[in-house]
Amino acid sequence: MAMGEVTQSRILRLWAPLEAAWLLMAVEAPFLAAILARMQDATCNLGAFGVAVGFAYMFESPVILVMSAVTALVENRDALRKLRTFTYAMNGTVTLGLAVFILPPVFFLVTETLMGLPREITRLAHPACVLLLPWPSAIGYRRFYQGILVRSGLTRRVAYGTTLRLSVMGGTAVLLALATRLPGALVGSAALSAGVVTEAAASRFWAREPVRRLLATAPTPDYLRAPLGYRGIAHFYLPLALTSILAVGVNPLVAFFLGRSRMPLESLAVMPVVNGLIFAFNTAGLTFQEVAIPLYGLDRASFRPLRRFAVWLALVTSGTLALMVFTPLLGFWLETVAGLAPDLARFAWLPVALIILLPAITAVTCFQRALLVVARTTRPITWASGVEVAGIGATLFALTQFAGWAGAVAAVAAMVAGRLAAMVYLLPKAGRALKATAGTAPA
Repeated sequence: MAMGEVTQSRILRLWAPLEAAWLLMAVEAPFLAAILARMQDATCNLGAFGVAVGFAYMFESPVILVMSAVTALVENRDALRKLRTFTYAMNGTVTLGLAVFILPPVFFLVTETLMGLPREITRLAHPACVLLLPWPSAIGYRRFYQGILVRSGLTRRVAYGTTLRLSVMGGTAVLLALATRLPGALVGSAALSAGVVTEAAASRFWAREPVRRLLATAPTPDYLRAPLGYRGIAHFYLPLALTSILAVGVNPLVAFFLGRSRMPLESLAVMPVVNGLIFAFNTAGLTFQEVAIPLYGLDRASFRPLRRFAVWLALVTSGTLALMVFTPLLGFWLETVAGLAPDLARFAWLPVALIILLPAITAVTCFQRALLVVARTTRPITWASGVEVAGIGATLFALTQFAGWAGAVAAVAAMVAGRLAAMVYLLPKAGRALKATAGTAPA
């Protein structure tokens, strides 16, 4: 990324394509669900597809933050080669883990014996998982090269890749649904794999020029840091991987308490819609983190404009959500767009209202994480995720088992409490990281 003054408009130009890419990804699941819902035996196939995708997300979680590692560490050809080797090794490990998991004795032991899933679901979920075998490696591969694109200021190419991925996914799903007799769960999994493999290949193609420039960049002496080695990469990245794994663990934790709360059916029905809104409004902070890491890593003077942008991001995202909640827009979204029945839409109003502050808290937390990543102090990020998960679990337990709150209301309140606790935990850590990096040479 070229050096120069970091202004609000420059940050916006880098951030906006990434945000667009994330919002496009939010369309992926509803689009596939709409196709599967129109095929034979829709209920079983939707359930099996959900199970297969859940396992795919679980196995991809260790590699999802590779982009943050690339934007922070890949400064020259030595760092590029070592982190690329490290990423490929992780890709192979998680793919091997998924391959072992989909062996029939292992898969059916976990899904039927331990989880108690119905046979009609598992018999469809198993081949769907087989079709998702390329998923974890493709995710790690494309996140690596997307990190290079972001570090080089080419964030529009990331958005182009996401658009290509969705186009291939949608075309594959429609083609298989119309031209074959494959069950819906297999159609969904095949479409997802085709889309993400295409995106991974496109990301590598679009990153070829930045890769050539990095391979031509020799390491420069830095007396404040030890040379980057595989042990240093592991020390830096493994806390990030654990953070992703903990984040994935929140979903089954919430589902466990929803089923044991007051109004469980209503809560289970509205939570996918509420989670969709949470995802859509939280993406602003998540994508800002990917922009803040390379900008602050290359120019310490960018802290103030980045902080200002984070504040504006927090105000705009939470303000927009508040405007939606306290106007007829929310009713339109819940009933017309999401398709909830009027009674469920009324029930969903309070959970949505409780998440108003969540996008602002997320924006601040992601800025804190960016400072820690640039300082190469990633362990506090893992501890913060642990604090968040523990806070969610403790709050859910108290509100559902003692206070008698409805499950969806308790779940959202717990999410806000957990994220707020993580932000408070990171405040002194991020402050120390800022002081540690303020006087150093640009990374």
